[in-house]
Amino acid sequence: MPGIDSASTFPLGGRPVKRLGYGAMQLAGPGVFGPPKDPDAARAVLREAVARGVDHIDTSDFYGPHVTNQLIREALAPYPDGLAIVTKIGARRGSDASWLPAYSKEELTQAVHDNLRNLGLDVLEVVNLRIMLSVHGPAEGSIEAPLTALAELQRKGLVRHIGLSNVTPTQVAEGRRIADIVCVQNHYNLAHREDDALIDSLAKDRIAYVPFFPLGGFSPLQSSTLSAVAARLNATPMQTALAWLLHRSPNILLIPGTSSVAHLKENLAAAELTLPEDALKELDSVAGARPV
Repeated sequence: MPGIDSASTFPLGGRPVKRLGYGAMQLAGPGVFGPPKDPDAARAVLREAVARGVDHIDTSDFYGPHVTNQLIREALAPYPDGLAIVTKIGARRGSDASWLPAYSKEELTQAVHDNLRNLGLDVLEVVNLRIMLSVHGPAEGSIEAPLTALAELQRKGLVRHIGLSNVTPTQVAEGRRIADIVCVQNHYNLAHREDDALIDSLAKDRIAYVPFFPLGGFSPLQSSTLSAVAARLNATPMQTALAWLLHRSPNILLIPGTSSVAHLKENLAAAELTLPEDALKELDSVAGARPV
């Protein structure tokens, strides 16, 4: 399909994937907890994404928990060839819907088996280790123990490739000394630019960078500059923000999430949006010019 194919590809683990994928988090209930109001609609979004050429779906068994993985299996199994399902471990949900660290070897092993069972897979293509040393974002601290445990599961054949999520550049460097890291998944978007230098460093080594909350997450991006540029381009602000990310660096893989087929189509159309140089300069100014 010409729309999403316009986004080109980048390696993720052992295969190239299209740079515009899909994040399944919003398919769970409110607060990413419990089932959705309309499971049939959730499954329809997944089927539409694949029908439109998406070959990279991001999920986790702690979404729900278990909900999004079960929906993915119900909607898409047996999975089409070339579909990369990327999951993450390192957290669990409390009975009050809180997000809690789950780093022990036993917890990580259980999480891998939960993902395998609920997705209906024999091996997980990519598993991101989610680091939760702070509720406010990445925080320094060694990741050696949990990453070593995940690497052991990889050696056992349960995991093909390993990524990191919510990490600092220091932790990325530490992680790469322990295992082959194929991707980093951090908070990044047009207005949240702390990882500019990390993105450029990873690009040099052909490591994928997967921004979560590419459209602002629970607080959608709001910028008069973004809205003005989008209006000139006859696009929505969210399409413009996604197109900016695709332009930002060739190693960026996008996983915007939605529970709406109409919104999914709108997001995927961002692959066809060309940003002229003056628009890029204006968008860069939202959070300061990026490094050359």
